[in-house]
Amino acid sequence: MDVDNLIDEVIGREGGYSNHPADKGGATRWGVTEAVARAHGYRGNMRSYPREEATAVYRRIYWLRPGFDRVAEHAPRIAAELFDTGVNMGPGVAVGFLQRALNALNRGASDYADLAVDRRIGGRTIEALKAFIARRGAAGEAVLLKAIEALQGERYLRLAEERPANEAFLYGWLANRLG
Repeated sequence: MDVDNLIDEVIGREGGYSNHPADKGGATRWGVTEAVARAHGYRGNMRSYPREEATAVYRRIYWLRPGFDRVAEHAPRIAAELFDTGVNMGPGVAVGFLQRALNALNRGASDYADLAVDRRIGGRTIEALKAFIARRGAAGEAVLLKAIEALQGERYLRLAEERPANEAFLYGWLANRLG
């Protein structure tokens, strides 16, 4: 799995500069919000935020820090989905989706113990993922991916229902982030 390709895909989807009035994230460039850029030392105008800095933020904050590189060693398609979901919803949310799906798919804890949904990739989450893949194989990875996307889709719908301004983004979220 090439994380550079994943980052390029996200940047391609996110596009250049944006400052949509309904977006609580405010000004963004390459999908990186101004708050995140500032937290990582950028002081300039967001219209000029360099792609190289965005790439570094994506790698560090949305791939390595949450441990998606560790997931990729066992389930590359799951890691790619977690990365994309983490960029859009936050890495902790993405990890929570993985943990919830693994819990629901463990056949009453007969394949592996339930996980605490702590929204962090740790040894127990990796071991559960490995056990799931060993038991279910490539077909299982596809089903796990569907479960994660189902949770993601439900969250998008809930966000639009709870904050009508998010309806401006719902179509794009569903069209570009699922499947």
